[in-house]
Amino acid sequence: MSIISDRILNMEGSPTIAMSQKSRDLKSQGIDIINLSLGEPDFDTPTNIKQGAKRAIDENYSHYPPIGGYPELRDAICEKLKRENNCNYSVSQILVSNGAKHSLSNLMLSLLNPGDEVIIPTPFWASYSEIVKLAGGKIKPIRTTIENRFKITAEELEKNITKKTKILLYSSPCNPTGCLYSYEELKSLAEVINRQPNIIVISDEIYEHINYIGKHQSIAQFNEIKEQVVIVNGVSKAYAMTGYRIGYIAAPENITNACMKLQGQMTSGASSIAQIAAAEALNGNQETRDKMVSTFKSRRDNAYDLIKTIYGFETIEPEGAFYLFPKIDSLFGLKHKGKEITNANELCFYILNQARVATVTGAAFGEPNCIRLSYACSEEKMTEALRRIKHAIDMLVKENKQ
Repeated sequence: MSIISDRILNMEGSPTIAMSQKSRDLKSQGIDIINLSLGEPDFDTPTNIKQGAKRAIDENYSHYPPIGGYPELRDAICEKLKRENNCNYSVSQILVSNGAKHSLSNLMLSLLNPGDEVIIPTPFWASYSEIVKLAGGKIKPIRTTIENRFKITAEELEKNITKKTKILLYSSPCNPTGCLYSYEELKSLAEVINRQPNIIVISDEIYEHINYIGKHQSIAQFNEIKEQVVIVNGVSKAYAMTGYRIGYIAAPENITNACMKLQGQMTSGASSIAQIAAAEALNGNQETRDKMVSTFKSRRDNAYDLIKTIYGFETIEPEGAFYLFPKIDSLFGLKHKGKEITNANELCFYILNQARVATVTGAAFGEPNCIRLSYACSEEKMTEALRRIKHAIDMLVKENKQ
C-alpha cells in the first residue's frame, strides 16, 4: 500500500513545469535551449509597483493581513472592475488569494460535490482538469475546432448541460489559443445560463489586458446572470508580477464567503507586501502596462508570420494572451531514424532534441492534435526558435521522402 494518498497519485503533474524543468536540465549540461514552454512575461515589474512594495516594507506591512485581503487592495479591485468592466462589486464580494490558480482551487473546493460536472471548452489551461479532479468533480469537455477559433457556441453549451452540471469554466483571452469571446458570443452564452439558475460560470480573465483587438468583454456584465458569475483575475500577466502571487475573485457574496472560510483554514491571507504592490498596480499609471502589451502585439505579429512558413503547422492568429497553438496532426506518421512520431508529445520531444526548443504538447490542454508555444520571450529569441523548428521539420519531411 502506498503511503501517498490516492488523490495525489491520481493527479497529473504540470506539463508546462515538467517541460521547463527538462529544458533547464539540458541547459545545465551546456546545451543551448530556447524555452517556449512557460507563460511568463520576460519583463521586469514596473518601477512604480516595486516602489509600492518597498513602501509597504517601510510602513511595516509585516503582520498577518486580513484573510480576504487589505481593504485598500479590495477597494482598488472594485474600482478597477467598475472602471474597466462596467461591473459593480462591493468589497465583501472580493477575495484576494495567492495567485489566480489559488483562486480557482478555492472555488472548486468550495462549490463542487463528488460527481458534479464542470463543463470546460477545449483547449483549456492545463491545471483546470487537475483542480476539478482534486475537488471530486468530473470534467465534461466540449471539443472545439480551429475552424471556429476554438470557441463554443450557445447551442453547444445548451446541448451539453445535464442535471449534474454545476459549473461552466472558460478563459478569455484563452490560454492556450489566444482567442477571445466577443460581446455577442458572451451574450448568447449568458442567455443559456439564464435558463439554468443552478449553474455557476467561472470566467478566467487573467489575460484580460493582453488583448490586441479592443475592449475586453466579461460575461459578468450581463446583469441577468451576475449572481451566477465569478470573475477570476490577478496581476501576474498584465503587470509582470508572476512572483508576487496575487489573484482575486469577484463573486456573489455567499461564494466569496465560502472561499474565504476555506482560505482561512488553508493559507490565510496573501503576502502583505505583494498586496500593497498589487494595489499600486491597479491604481497607478498604466503606461508601462500598455507598453508591454504593445510589445506583445509586435511579438505576436512576428511569430505568427514566421510560424505560417513551417510545414504542417496550421495556425490561427491569436487575439490575446501570448501563445501560438498550431494544429500539427498532419505530421503524425512521419519517422525519424525509423521511429514513428504518433502524437503531439512525441513531436514536442523531437523538436526539443533536434531544434533545441522547448514546447508543450496540446494533449495537456485537452487538444491532442496541437502544441503550444509561448512568445512571452524576446522577439529575437522567438525568431531564432521558429527558425530552428522550421529547419527541424524540414529535415523530418525530407527524411520521409527519401
